[in-house]
Amino acid sequence: MKKLWMLSLIAILSLAAQSQAPLPSGFEHWTVGDLQVVKKSLAAKAADDSHHAASKPLSDFPNELFMLAHREADGQPELHETQADVFIVESGSAALIVGGTLVNAETTAPHEKRNGMIQGGARQKLSAGDIVRIPANMPHQLVLDGAQEFTYLVIKIKGY
Repeated sequence: MKKLWMLSLIAILSLAAQSQAPLPSGFEHWTVGDLQVVKKSLAAKAADDSHHAASKPLSDFPNELFMLAHREADGQPELHETQADVFIVESGSAALIVGGTLVNAETTAPHEKRNGMIQGGARQKLSAGDIVRIPANMPHQLVLDGAQEFTYLVIKIKGY
């Protein structure tokens, strides 16, 4: 009986050790708790930012970038020539102005245009749980429309 108990204990410890195998390269997992900690730090940074916005990259890979963003005011119109954006709304609400023509924009980085205004864009209401994809070369702007805050995961898909 004692021998059976020892063999069982060894088998359990062996299985536990096997489950602690290193994670494959490129695998990422962000828990709700992880994101809540980042969100709190972003809210503090946004309060001190002139645009009342802050973001933090979570991981940057050759073909995509993951970041958490938080804003407490309207965003600037923008257009990414070589990246598509995917937004997953974590909390708050906003209107996304998307499409149309970006006029009087400035090139702020290679393949990046900001400022100016969007003419003829469609307005889409976003709230917690929503997911949107914005293709490369499509003007877009987040407008809070009276909401206090908007937090969202951004996945930038590179290489268009």
